[in-house]
Amino acid sequence: MKALVTGGARSGKSGFAERLCMSRAPGACYIATAQAYDMEMKERIALHRVKRESAGYDWQTLEEAKALPELLRRLGGDQASQPSPAPMVLVDCLTLWLSNVLLAAGEDGEAASRAAINELAAAVEQYPGQLVIVTNEVGDGIVPEYPLGRLYRDLSGVMNQRIARLCDEVFLVTAGIPVELKQLEYKL
Repeated sequence: MKALVTGGARSGKSGFAERLCMSRAPGACYIATAQAYDMEMKERIALHRVKRESAGYDWQTLEEAKALPELLRRLGGDQASQPSPAPMVLVDCLTLWLSNVLLAAGEDGEAASRAAINELAAAVEQYPGQLVIVTNEVGDGIVPEYPLGRLYRDLSGVMNQRIARLCDEVFLVTAGIPVELKQLEYKL
């Protein structure tokens, strides 16, 4: 089962994604994509870590800012040769991962990001275990006034649509209330 959890900033999507994992498996691998560039971000990361550890759930936290597709492939492994199934994985979050990839690529940001999105989609599709992925819905706000912001918004939309198509469930979380969208999807 693969699930995508999206919503705006502070919508409750990460908390919901964690509870979803806790309801479906006795433990999970938590892949954090944030990078701590300043003290405020370091404090946020530490607070999230303490909150997870105090939940009484078996989280294994891995930090991966850019090589997310490779990490998913490694965690999925070769299931024919592994005695145990692939772990439940929670990725938080794709839009932070995309910004890391985009900014690291410099002048070739768009092409590198599109290639990374393709790699990610392949890794998600091939992952043999349960997967819960958190992403931000960045296209609901104003149009960014600078080119890099517009490129990021556009790439985020492309990535979110691509990953949503691969998932069995897609949840939109608003004001802490999750709604499963694939059940409501209008089919043409």
